[in-house]
Amino acid sequence: MTNPPRPPPGSRAKPALAAGEPGAWLASPRSPRRWLRPIAKLSLVLPWTALCASAQAVALLLPGNGKTVLPRLYWSGLCTILRLRIRITGAIAHPTPDGRPVVYVSNHSSWLDILVLGARLDACFSAKEEVAKWPLIGTIARLGRTVYVRRKRNSTARERDEMRARLAAGDNLVLFPEGTTSDGARVLPFRSAFLSIAEIPATSDGKPPIVQPISLVYDRLAGLPTGRVTRPILAWYGDMEIASHYWQLARHGGLRATLLMHPPIDPCDFPDRKALAQAIWRASADGAATLRQNRPADPAPLRSP
Repeated sequence: MTNPPRPPPGSRAKPALAAGEPGAWLASPRSPRRWLRPIAKLSLVLPWTALCASAQAVALLLPGNGKTVLPRLYWSGLCTILRLRIRITGAIAHPTPDGRPVVYVSNHSSWLDILVLGARLDACFSAKEEVAKWPLIGTIARLGRTVYVRRKRNSTARERDEMRARLAAGDNLVLFPEGTTSDGARVLPFRSAFLSIAEIPATSDGKPPIVQPISLVYDRLAGLPTGRVTRPILAWYGDMEIASHYWQLARHGGLRATLLMHPPIDPCDFPDRKALAQAIWRASADGAATLRQNRPADPAPLRSP
């Protein structure tokens, strides 16, 4: 029997374990940890979801800010269970002194985006109306006071009235203007129709909400930088099933997401919605590209045309 290969002098890597040595079964690709991790995490996710959903259902009936605090607590708990760490670069925008709320606009590559943004932002999500029909997820979205929109160029009067009421009440919103999830290697063009919310009056004097672009990238997997090979483990796109994607993702020991918060902008500084969407997309896409290359990224102010 030959001895296992040893690491080079000065290396901190542990020598490989030969078959039959104590602990070798833990290092094997077939280690029970590979399938115990997803089960263990799921065993915590389900009761945590049931507990928070019950509390949120009560909070919606009571006055106060409990209905906005509990969702952040819920998403933060899920991040802890999944061992998903969040790093923030830049400053999170808050409503202005004159009462203008914030619309956070982010790129979208995974269902994990909901956890990351929900855990750090005091805001409700805006989602396509099909989400309301998804089992369990639709219930969670409804309890989180999600605003549903249609994938059409012109929103209905009912949708605009609901958004106007939310903004007038001081609610911040999270928007994914790509309209779908990407493969994590790029940011798809932002659809200007989704930015119609930025034109809705949010104050008594008719001013719209301010907008903050966000670049969201998953840059660490099991402590190592992500790349083209590992990015599909984190991105959820195409015809991927969420159950199988979760199983593949939860087998890994830890994840990290980085949020690059760009300076907020005033939609009134742009001539039209297309110019606004283009400027926001450029900021989000450029920031995401920098983060994917594992380079330091600093939020740069946007210039209006």
